[in-house]
Amino acid sequence: MPIQSDTSTKTANVDRDPRLFTWFLTIVMVLMYVVALLEKPALRQSWYVIVFTILMAAHVFLHWQIEKIIISKKLTVGYIILQGIIAFLICWLAGHETIIFAIYMALLGETVGMLGLSKASLLPAIYYSVLAYLNLNQVVEIASLSWLIIGIIPVLFFVMSFTILYRRQVDAREQVQEIAAELEKANQQLSQYAAQVEDLTISNERQRMARELHDTLSQGLTGIILQLEAIEAHLSNERIDKAKAIVSNAKLQARAALADARNAIDDLRNTSVENLESALRLEISRFTSATDIPCELLMAEIPKLPKPLNEVVVRNVAEALTNIARHAQANKVKVEVSTETDKLMITIQDDGQGFDPAILPSGHYGVLGMQERVRLAGGEFEIKSQVGVGATIRMKIPL
Repeated sequence: MPIQSDTSTKTANVDRDPRLFTWFLTIVMVLMYVVALLEKPALRQSWYVIVFTILMAAHVFLHWQIEKIIISKKLTVGYIILQGIIAFLICWLAGHETIIFAIYMALLGETVGMLGLSKASLLPAIYYSVLAYLNLNQVVEIASLSWLIIGIIPVLFFVMSFTILYRRQVDAREQVQEIAAELEKANQQLSQYAAQVEDLTISNERQRMARELHDTLSQGLTGIILQLEAIEAHLSNERIDKAKAIVSNAKLQARAALADARNAIDDLRNTSVENLESALRLEISRFTSATDIPCELLMAEIPKLPKPLNEVVVRNVAEALTNIARHAQANKVKVEVSTETDKLMITIQDDGQGFDPAILPSGHYGVLGMQERVRLAGGEFEIKSQVGVGATIRMKIPL
């Protein structure tokens, strides 16, 4: 991903910048080493040059370990003390004001870079300043030393300002790195959430298709299979007339199952319901035409609803009417749609034979599908029924 590549680039930059600063210090120390050997012939004697070289190497080596040292407060304090001692010895052996100036300016700048311009950096700054004063006192006269110190102050101010700006730049880049890492993590989480949503969408779609096809192909084919088995039994007993009668019924049931399957497929293709009242009247018209059972629609004035909510209402009403046609043996049906505060109220009532909701037969996916639709819309679903007194379905869905 692009975020990942940006993160790796920023990480490389943040890691590289302190190294560049250390390389700069190393080059300065090497130049000071050469200047000391050229300016002071005594340093070129065997034991002097060995000691001086070891001290310079140790000084540069400690600079290169700074990233490992600053993670611990104790190591940082030890580093400052040890570098001060080594710097004092180097300057004492070299006896050159340029070397003193370069080494202690570098240490002061490094201290501000490590600790910032705060109280924590005050003591190390005083410590290095005292050591620098002692080394300068060795090679410069007192009168000249005062003017030299006055001249050093602006240079010191420049070094510290540069170090502070440099430190802020590195901190800003580290923050960019952290933000990029967080964005990458968030991007990965979004990808995972998208995959989960896709899985849930597929699962919900499968359940929806199961709800739509239930009571069409499933029940229709089951009835046809039972009739075919009955035909086989009658034919084996040579009851031809009864077998023909059942064949006629099986053809009628097969056509009805095919029509129901086509309607279900049309419903799956046409999921958008523009006008709630028109869609409900169409479902009621189909129900009345197929069953000759009168159905009354009481439709109050309601605000325009979103298409998904219209779809939930229409599909549940259609499912309820289908169940009434197949199981209720009702004489009349009433569908009522109204609003109450911030909820849409839908009631489907029939005067059929009723049933016990507590012992709803297993595999009755029509009612299960109605409950799932209402639940996904954040609403409430309720069935009230008793054997012999009809059934009432109530749904409350937030607008």
